Amino acid sequence: MEALNSYQADRIVEAVVSQLKAKLMVEVEASGRHVHLCRQDVETLFGKGYQLTEVRELSQPGQFVCAERVTISGPKGSLHNVVILGPERSETQAEISMTDSLALGIKPPVRLSGDIDNTPGFTITVGDKSIVKDKGVIIAKRHMHITPEDAERLNVKDREALSIKVFGSRPVVFQDTIARVSKDFRTYVHIDYDEANACGFTKGTFCRIIR
Repeated sequence: MEALNSYQADRIVEAVVSQLKAKLMVEVEASGRHVHLCRQDVETLFGKGYQLTEVRELSQPGQFVCAERVTISGPKGSLHNVVILGPERSETQAEISMTDSLALGIKPPVRLSGDIDNTPGFTITVGDKSIVKDKGVIIAKRHMHITPEDAERLNVKDREALSIKVFGSRPVVFQDTIARVSKDFRTYVHIDYDEANACGFTKGTFCRIIR
């Protein structure tokens, strides 16, 4: 049998690694600070009948980055040029990192998106238009969007708290990563920028569930 040259051997290794990733690994995405707006707040900030401008699709079906930006403020300071993510929600909320919360001077809880009862309020500003919200700021809890097919393959249940090892340049095990199983999702893990910096995240970073 003819020996493999180094190029052929490298391609075989790449193929095996790719197959292992597909079977055992989940890709990680880092999510920066952003806001979700309800219809009423869109119209207050941008005008009656205004439609947010989609500029880029996100990995999750139906979710997108908008062209419009806002400033969000707390008792201590403000964060400028904050992206709006669509589509519109039933309630307005801001998802920030713990570092962001120090800049704003507030202490939001760590919550999954949409869970905003008993959370701090904030101010949203666009030009000369402002809205004061009495709740809505959270630190986004790390989570795994996962399809039912991948959940079955990886033996994951909806709302299960997972431990994941993220293989960034500074590998880290993140505990209490909440699985969110739905046919409307694509399989990705979402962490915030504080967590991304901690593990040395770069685009194309993968993680593995630790049992």
